Amino acid sequence: MESPASPRRNVEVPEGLWIRCTKCAQMIYRGILEEELNVCPECGHHYRISARTRIGQLNDPGTFEEFLPDLESSDPLEFTDRISYKQRLEEVKAASGEKEAIVVGKGFIKGRPVIMGVMNPMFIMGSMGAVVGEKVAAAAERAIADSLPLVMVTCSGGARMMEGMVSLVQMAKTAAAIARLDEAGGLYIVVMTDPTTAGVAASFAFLGDVTLAEPGALIGFAGPRVIENTIKTRLPEGFQTAEFMLEHGYVDRIVHRKNLRSELAKIIDYCGK
Repeated sequence: MESPASPRRNVEVPEGLWIRCTKCAQMIYRGILEEELNVCPECGHHYRISARTRIGQLNDPGTFEEFLPDLESSDPLEFTDRISYKQRLEEVKAASGEKEAIVVGKGFIKGRPVIMGVMNPMFIMGSMGAVVGEKVAAAAERAIADSLPLVMVTCSGGARMMEGMVSLVQMAKTAAAIARLDEAGGLYIVVMTDPTTAGVAASFAFLGDVTLAEPGALIGFAGPRVIENTIKTRLPEGFQTAEFMLEHGYVDRIVHRKNLRSELAKIIDYCGK
């Protein structure tokens, strides 16, 4: 006699093991995505990553030493929209594990000492308030004092409007700090990631001696819809992508995330500063 067929068992797959690529819609095993440095193995889409993840990818293991870790934003305007600015800050601190939208410190890239700043898209979209401006300026001053290259990884939606004019003056403050680094003969390398826009793009992000970008990164000042509504003209295909910026001379090179460490080391050696 034939044995009765075994009942089919439903095997539950834990949530979060697979994700659908937001660009090509392919299903990706999360472990593989992490092995690929959070780049889709099918289409090459570069996902946004936290500042700490980026620091771990770029620096030699265990070499990064953060400075000014305890600086936190105040609430100069006592700003409130849907919730108060103070409450928003507390919520994003708890969610991100960070106190601000940038981490600065000294590290080593393939044995080469650098001062590094890395912006965090997980903290109010990397927006620039007084603390971000202070940390960028402090990183430039440390690079001058230690005669080291400054590497800045940008990722920002622009100035933090909850701080009003205080946030806007950071554009001048950071630009002046980078100017002092240039006058001292220092090397300043910018790595633009998605997105690098508005007040950050209009200040320290576009002042690099060498400007790199990740593939597909959105780079520009105002958003495409704002520009189209202002000039009443359809924008070119791919406008404000890293590829468009490279073609028009605003970016020196587009570098895949897996090659970024080696590229930075080569630039530091080549420039010899």
